[in-house]
Amino acid sequence: MGNIIVAFSKPQDGRNIRNILVKHGIQVTASCTSGAQVLALTDDLRSGIVVSGYRFGDMTCRQLADQLPGFDLLLIASPSRWSGEAMGRIVCLPAPFKMGDLVSTVRMIEQSQAEKRRRMRRQPPQKRREEDQKAIDTAKAILMERNRMTEPEAHKYLQKCSM
Repeated sequence: MGNIIVAFSKPQDGRNIRNILVKHGIQVTASCTSGAQVLALTDDLRSGIVVSGYRFGDMTCRQLADQLPGFDLLLIASPSRWSGEAMGRIVCLPAPFKMGDLVSTVRMIEQSQAEKRRRMRRQPPQKRREEDQKAIDTAKAILMERNRMTEPEAHKYLQKCSM
């Protein structure tokens, strides 16, 4: 099971959604009331699902989704909020909803993420182009010469700088 974060600006809404999920055997990692709280939590996690309302005090669900790599966002809101808009990667569940719809949607997203992870494991790592490898080797050689680094130190330094 993945990490599930429930995020609603009204704490009572978040508690209600969390209780529904827990009642149906879905473990909830955390509850939040702002987009900043969600982003702080997701920094420590690799992937998961954020079950969210449309708007927080500090951002909208679309702004939040744009900053959540590895996370899928399940939006629970009135269709008048999002109908007619291209929501991109955001999965939308119209409010009011049935408990079964919420639970099945969360499980569907979990299965989709698991399948994506399986596909990624099966793919062999991509080879670097020859010119890219030459540039890396040249950069390492310069670092080793000028800064008296070992090859592993130079490699690690380049990795950190590229992030």
